[in-house]
Amino acid sequence: MGEKIESYSDLRVYLVAMDLAMKIFEMTKSFPSEEKYSLTDQYRRSSRSVCSNIAEAWRKRRYKAAFVAKLNDAETEATETQVWTEFSLRCGYIDENESIDIYNRYDQLIGQLVNMINHPGQWTINE
Repeated sequence: MGEKIESYSDLRVYLVAMDLAMKIFEMTKSFPSEEKYSLTDQYRRSSRSVCSNIAEAWRKRRYKAAFVAKLNDAETEATETQVWTEFSLRCGYIDENESIDIYNRYDQLIGQLVNMINHPGQWTINE
């Protein structure tokens, strides 16, 4: 692991997730008002949920199964966010380059989560 991690906010995966959630928040400000309670809300919710599930996983790291379950939730929310990215592209609210960038960054984030899921012993405590 290298650097000392004292909080979920020290995790690279959390920092990437937060950056992406904020990017999506800013980007969706320009979405049409009729999307406020559908695409905009869902897109923001799923991207934010990635962050909150990572934070919850960190607090549950005393219990391997609970830790892995919350990371699985984060992975699922990240994938959902990729789907909303595709909808945003197909509806013409974002351009292809933006869509590819967000999608690829979530792919990398998902890879980091899967690595943590596959090696929980590196993260959990007091088993």
